[in-house]
Amino acid sequence: MDRTPHRREKLLKAFKADQIDALLISSPTNVRYLTGFTGDDSTLLLTRDRAIVLSDGRYTTQLKQECPSLELIIRPVGQMMTGAIAEAVGKLEVRRLGFDPSALTVAEFESLKQQAPPTLELAAVKNRVEDLRVIKDKEEVAEIREAIRMAERAFAMLRAGLRGQESEKDTADALESYLRRCGASAASFPPIVAVGERSALPHARPTAEKRIDQADFVLVDWGATASPYKSDLTRVLVTGKVSSKFEKVYRTVLAAQERGIAAIRPGVKARDVDAEARSVIEDAGFGRFFTHGLGHGLGMDIHEAPALRKESGVTLQPGMVITVEPGIYLPGWGGIRIEDDVLVTPDGCEVLTHVPKSLDTVRVS
Repeated sequence: MDRTPHRREKLLKAFKADQIDALLISSPTNVRYLTGFTGDDSTLLLTRDRAIVLSDGRYTTQLKQECPSLELIIRPVGQMMTGAIAEAVGKLEVRRLGFDPSALTVAEFESLKQQAPPTLELAAVKNRVEDLRVIKDKEEVAEIREAIRMAERAFAMLRAGLRGQESEKDTADALESYLRRCGASAASFPPIVAVGERSALPHARPTAEKRIDQADFVLVDWGATASPYKSDLTRVLVTGKVSSKFEKVYRTVLAAQERGIAAIRPGVKARDVDAEARSVIEDAGFGRFFTHGLGHGLGMDIHEAPALRKESGVTLQPGMVITVEPGIYLPGWGGIRIEDDVLVTPDGCEVLTHVPKSLDTVRVS
């Protein structure tokens, strides 16, 4: 069933409050969410009674196949997108055009303003589509579940074939290959494989120099992209001995994550979930080494609303899918992060990811 007309109808309800005649959607992700079109370099112009995709000749056939009910404007070779938009809003006699300031560059804004009729007023309208995307329907949740299954199968393959002489980069490359073999169109993001002290870098880039056997543990952060919903997980694998320090840090992070997940339910503020998990790490004396928010929304983008962090006033609602990923990062020693994907349900939450994470299950023999 095509869900995009219903999404566009919901978006139209904000027109009155925003005092706009039309809305320009230029983010490729948002265009896909509202039309089903899987290409790029295209823009959606939405009025109260029309939905028009502006694109170029490369996508004519694809647009007719994927969006047969939508109007198309195929701009001629040599015409810039801003010129096509200006021409379209002029013909439609749009007086006030809403646009997303996070998706339209300053150069594009100035070009559009210069080419549009002098009567056109441009109005910045933030997060209208993102506010719709934050609540996932059953089909979207099912697609996220599938992305999780792909990621979990790929990780099982990685773990079974993990070799000490391989580098971080070798391991990350293998993981990307496994993700594709398990059905993913791509990784959700370049996988993080960080050995020993390099795991203290939350966004470490895998190197060709550092080998798996050069420390006692390795952090792996990965995810799968599927149609196009994503998954996002992190686990730490023990490849050597478990020191008392490692055990203390690991158990602290795991307890923090469990506390955070237990706090998730409709009506709770995102910042309060962050506070629950953060308090465990602070009480253990590692507060200043937890250097990021507890988690983020997950869907068509790997990072989307809502954010679980100290200052977030967002109230959790059923249908939100969020990550819960506390971490402790000790420079010169290493970092521990444990991450799962969680669905907010009408009466609590459901952890969608199932990779084991207790200390006795993360040892690689």
